[in-house]
Amino acid sequence: MISGGNITVMVSNMDASVRFYTDVLGMKLTNRFGDHWATVDAGRGLIIGLHPASPKYPAPGTKGGMLIGLEIDEPIQQVVNRLRAKDVHFTSPIIRDEGAGSFADFEDPDGNSIYLWEMNRAMMQENAQQYSHA
Repeated sequence: MISGGNITVMVSNMDASVRFYTDVLGMKLTNRFGDHWATVDAGRGLIIGLHPASPKYPAPGTKGGMLIGLEIDEPIQQVVNRLRAKDVHFTSPIIRDEGAGSFADFEDPDGNSIYLWEMNRAMMQENAQQYSHA
């Protein structure tokens, strides 16, 4: 039924946001329409739309209005170290959950919440098998 979509993030400065999502986080810029709209491809079907601030939508960085989860395919500590070297400020230490995996929270230039997720693949596969037999 649903074939795609995106997470839309309200931004206060399109150039700074495009640089953050592409140069710092390493995502691919797929569209840019001046300061009106841009999209970045985070991989595995996750598209993030960058939209300029507008009275019609919540202000950039409004807490709780948006959260982006980025699944990673390498050890979380390596990713955290690499992003810290690019001046990314993490808002929490790495949180390890035996069931789900490991998480680390940070913010984009407008204060929008983003988290890294290193999935516990063995536990997820076990969980998937358990529910496929239910």
